[in-house]
Amino acid sequence: MPELYATVFSIIPPVLAIVLALITKEVYSSLLAGIIVGALLYAKGNIILALQTMLYDENGGLVSNVASRGHAGVLIFCGMLFMLVYILNRSNSAEAFGIWAGKHIKTRIGAQIATVFLGMLIFVDDGFNCMTVGSVMRPITDRQKVSRAKLAYIIDSTAAPICIIAPISSWAAAVTTSVPEEMGINGFKMFIRLIPLNLYAFAALAMLFLLVFLRLDFGPMKKYEKNALEGDLFTVPTGNEESSYADAKEGRVSNTVLPLLVLIICSISGMLYTGGFFAGAGLMEAFADCDAVQALVTGAFTALVFTFVLYMLRRVISFRSFMECIPNGLKTMCGPMIILILSWNLSGMTQLLGIASYIHDLVEASAASFQMFLPFIIFLISVGLSFASGTSWGTFTILIPIICAVFQNNETLLMVSMAACLSGSVCGDHCSPISDTTIMSSAGAGCDHLSHVITQLPYALSSAGICAVGFLFSGILGARLGLAAAIAVTPVMLILEAAVMSGIKRHMHE
Repeated sequence: MPELYATVFSIIPPVLAIVLALITKEVYSSLLAGIIVGALLYAKGNIILALQTMLYDENGGLVSNVASRGHAGVLIFCGMLFMLVYILNRSNSAEAFGIWAGKHIKTRIGAQIATVFLGMLIFVDDGFNCMTVGSVMRPITDRQKVSRAKLAYIIDSTAAPICIIAPISSWAAAVTTSVPEEMGINGFKMFIRLIPLNLYAFAALAMLFLLVFLRLDFGPMKKYEKNALEGDLFTVPTGNEESSYADAKEGRVSNTVLPLLVLIICSISGMLYTGGFFAGAGLMEAFADCDAVQALVTGAFTALVFTFVLYMLRRVISFRSFMECIPNGLKTMCGPMIILILSWNLSGMTQLLGIASYIHDLVEASAASFQMFLPFIIFLISVGLSFASGTSWGTFTILIPIICAVFQNNETLLMVSMAACLSGSVCGDHCSPISDTTIMSSAGAGCDHLSHVITQLPYALSSAGICAVGFLFSGILGARLGLAAAIAVTPVMLILEAAVMSGIKRHMHE
């Protein structure tokens, strides 16, 4: 084990990648630089060993990451979903749905709120949420001149924040299985009790509604929204803007709705099946034990086959045109796929450098001296670890066993600290440019990835500040009063923030 294992050096690779990405506005080379530095640190400067670590190490190498069943499943699912989206666009079905929805959604606010509610309805899995909401709502938000950056922000804010408070989701299963069984704690019951305490999820959603209804935009997003009103939806082009096709016949709304319904129904049914629901397991138990990757891949494949049969029977497009959509759909996925693979590789480097042990020691060292501030400290650590590694699941998988061990004799602090851990994990994931949810949100919205990151960051950090204050109060006040303060501070701070932003906006107009 290298001397640098479980030290502050373990956070250098992800921090370097993020800083370079924000400075250069070029994500591929930035991620690669972080991976190379991580491998060199792990190999103590040995170039041959560093190359072997980058490419072949079973815990963090490029080959092992792509070959991982979970990661390969995500790539296959995203690939098939991109194919489906491309087919819907080529058949003019997505455009037909946009025209139909445009008859009912006639304002920019209406288009954004419809996107929020659709995101809240698709709570089973965050990746599924990002791609589905993006493909359905793009024609509608484009028609109402909502920037792709704003669409990506809405998608991202209704993906992980919704999944982390939904009892029937892959996230609930991940949290449940992270609670140590040997401690006698029922993980699923704890997840249910943590829902009202998950401040970041509610703060992110409340921020969304405030920004939309009050028509408030600040930071880089203000420029993107101004450009969208003038007809430029992208500001920074992605190179994958959709185009129309002459060989497609007039679209029908059902040609979009039916494939998406099949996708949703089959994905949920697949989760129930892999969780043993049809073999006698309870509903909650089935979702807790399901194989989400297998279910989503099966659902996407079934939706593709159904779409093929439907379109051939209805003669929506020709057989040849349908087949052309398969490779063309995959081509549009190349950028997000490269980012995902490099992000997984970077995350593997940080694990090899012992970032989990480093964070474990950091929390344990703080427990004795700063007990009343621990929920606040745990929130900040969770944000930092999730932001640097790009994974919320990895973050709470690391921290939950530690928190359970430290606070097993103090139920109140246990619950608040667990809520702080989950909130911080989602917050860091929401902010991180190397998070798979962030990547899929920009891909689903058809937005330049770094444009999504820089426009979303001020909003996400505002919600994070509100949560930090809430968890600080919860630790200081203690017991039930502290829990009540943690819940109550979120709407109070959001109202104050909205008032401040409204005042700034009025002052600028004057």
